[in-house]
Amino acid sequence: MEGLLQTSIHMCHENGQWMSRLPEKLWDIPLYNLALPGSHDTMTYCLDKNSAVSGNESKVVKFLNKCMPCIVHPIIMKWSTTQVLTVTEQLEAGVRYLDFRIAHKSNDPSMNLYFVHMVYTTITVQDILCKVLRWLETHPQEVVILACRNFDGLTKKLHRHLIACIKEIFQCKLCPRNVVPTLRTMWQRGHQLIVSYEDDMEVVEHCELWPAIPYWWGNKTATCSLIQYLEHMKRMGRPEEFFVAGINLTENLRYILVHPFGSLKKMTLRSLPCLKIWIKQQYPGPQKECINIIAGDFIGNDDFVKDVIELNTKINSSLCCHGKVGGTNCVSFS
Repeated sequence: MEGLLQTSIHMCHENGQWMSRLPEKLWDIPLYNLALPGSHDTMTYCLDKNSAVSGNESKVVKFLNKCMPCIVHPIIMKWSTTQVLTVTEQLEAGVRYLDFRIAHKSNDPSMNLYFVHMVYTTITVQDILCKVLRWLETHPQEVVILACRNFDGLTKKLHRHLIACIKEIFQCKLCPRNVVPTLRTMWQRGHQLIVSYEDDMEVVEHCELWPAIPYWWGNKTATCSLIQYLEHMKRMGRPEEFFVAGINLTENLRYILVHPFGSLKKMTLRSLPCLKIWIKQQYPGPQKECINIIAGDFIGNDDFVKDVIELNTKINSSLCCHGKVGGTNCVSFS
C-alpha cells in the first residue's frame, strides 16, 4: 500500500508541471490545438449540505426538498457531486480547464458569490480565485483556462464586481483575447490564465475576457450513447478555437428512480473503461475531427488526466503549420 501511495504522489507531482515539460516542438502550437484535461463542474467537492436548493432549480425539486428534506437533500447531494479533489489538488493532478458555475444566493444582501450545482458551495468564488493564483505563482510555466459560466442570480452590478475581482487578483497573468495563446508567447509575456466568460456583453467591454467556450454536453445516461454523441459532434467539425468534449454522464429522474442506491460517482466509475478507450483514440489539432479540452467527472479516480496529456505525443510538429498553407490549416500526426 505504501508503494502505491508513493507512486500516486509521484504521478501527481509529474502532472503538476506537465506543460513546462512538453517538448519545445509544441511550444508554438496554440493551446486550442493541444489536448488539455479538464474537470466538469469543478467546485462540487465542497457543496454545502445545509444549503438551500438553487433558485434556478425546478419548482418540483424545491417543493420536494422543502417537504421531505431528510430524504430529498441526501439524494440531491449524491447526484450533484461530480468531484472529490479540491481545486488545488485538481491543478496539481494536471487539470488545466476549470468549469466554474457561479451564482449569487437569492435573498443574500452581500456581494458574496458562490459556486452552484443544484445547491451552493461552502466556499466563495473570491477565495477560490486566490487559491488558483497561489498555485499559479508556484507553477510559473503552467497555463490554466478558467470558464466562468451559468451566472445564476448575477445582476449587472455583480458581474462588474466579479470581473473586478478577477482583474485585481490575477493582473498581468491574464491573457488578453487578442493574443494567440501558445506556450512560448504566454511564457514570454508572463500570462498564465485564460478566462472565458459566458456573457457576451461583458466580453465586449473587457479585453481580458475570452468568449464562452463551447461545451459538448451529451446529456446521456449510457456510455455508448455518450460516445455516439461525441463522434457525431466530431463529424460536424470542431470550433476554430477552444472547445470542450465532455465525457461526463448525466442522470435524469427516471435513472435515479431505477437506481435508488446509486450515485453520480458510481455511474461515472462504471463508464471509465469504455471512455478510456475512446480517449486514447483521439488526436489533438485543428482538423475537423480533432479534440482540444476533454473534461470529466471525479478526476483522480483513473488515468484520465495522464491519457489526455499523452495525446499530445501524437503531434508531429516537424510537419506542423501554424499559418495557412494552400488555404488550409495543416497539422500532421506521427
